[in-house]
Amino acid sequence: MKAAVRAWAELLRVSALFTVPGDALAGAAALGRRPDRGTALAVGASLCLYEAGMALNDWADRDEDAIDRPHRPIPSGRITPGAALAAAGALTAAGLTLAARAGRPALTVATGLAATVWAYDLHLKHTQAGPAAMAGARALDLLLGATATAGTGAGYVGVERPVSATGASHAAGSAGTVLPTRTARILRGARALGRARAASPAQSRGPARTTHPGVRAAVPAAALLGAHTYAVTAVSRHEAQGGSTVAPLGALAAIVALGAAAAREQRASRGLPPVPGKGGPGDHHRPRPGAPVPRLLVTALTAAYLRTAAKPLLHATLNPSPPLTQRAVGCGIRAMIPLQAVLAARAGAAGTGLAVMGLVPLARTLARKVSLT
Repeated sequence: MKAAVRAWAELLRVSALFTVPGDALAGAAALGRRPDRGTALAVGASLCLYEAGMALNDWADRDEDAIDRPHRPIPSGRITPGAALAAAGALTAAGLTLAARAGRPALTVATGLAATVWAYDLHLKHTQAGPAAMAGARALDLLLGATATAGTGAGYVGVERPVSATGASHAAGSAGTVLPTRTARILRGARALGRARAASPAQSRGPARTTHPGVRAAVPAAALLGAHTYAVTAVSRHEAQGGSTVAPLGALAAIVALGAAAAREQRASRGLPPVPGKGGPGDHHRPRPGAPVPRLLVTALTAAYLRTAAKPLLHATLNPSPPLTQRAVGCGIRAMIPLQAVLAARAGAAGTGLAVMGLVPLARTLARKVSLT
């Protein structure tokens, strides 16, 4: 029994799981939202789809692993190819089911993510498009968190939810300065409808709804995370044989540039509506335009990101042996955690950033027992 558990842990690379929740949390933070039920559903969907990709990856590479990595669960005979493929299918279905519970937009993003994962494992990873496909998958994972959070929470005026006459009145009063003109007209109409209902209680009280907010605020964070993934994936293509100095050197330059870009102050709250009803349970934590980002925290998190990813890449550049290249890839994967923390903190969600960083010791401890690559 213990041997079977270890075999599945190796197949699914469970030590890498701790790099996944931060995607959804960073996506929620980019929207200025506290993690909620939608965020939790996105985390669950992401974990399932990530593990589906791990199982499918080893199934697709079973012949190659029989030569380069005969110790892996499938070529060593500890797990059958059919079981690995069935696990990939079941985990994909579970991930899409969880995403569907967060709303149709989240399901749409999750479907694109699942399609990218399957396309990468079955074909694209052996082509020049491989790193781009993996980068797209990580970017979509962050956008899944943003979309799921926006679709189920109550932090925005624009989230599809009932709007009371009081809330509409409060929001419409300031719509001229912070909301788009069309939204302001909708809210003024809701206020008028509320007054009419107050005068005629017998009228139907069906809920008024507004439009679903976009996730454009999360795109810059998704792009940064995707760029990091691209760099690490480019190095991973040489981890079995080693010998490449160009890939780790290019990744090192990219990591330094990404650290500098991520540390820049993000005016994420610009152009987004304030939350109606200050102090309510649905309020979000986005700072007002011009509010200071916690610079010391962002700087410390950026330093942790660079320390985790840059040093192993430098070693792999100087000596591109398979062990050092594999170590650089593993550290690059684990460096996603402090990068996610940076993305959350620079959006004003200091608590979320610190919570994400709390996953680092867990990931490091488990990585000693189960390889990340």
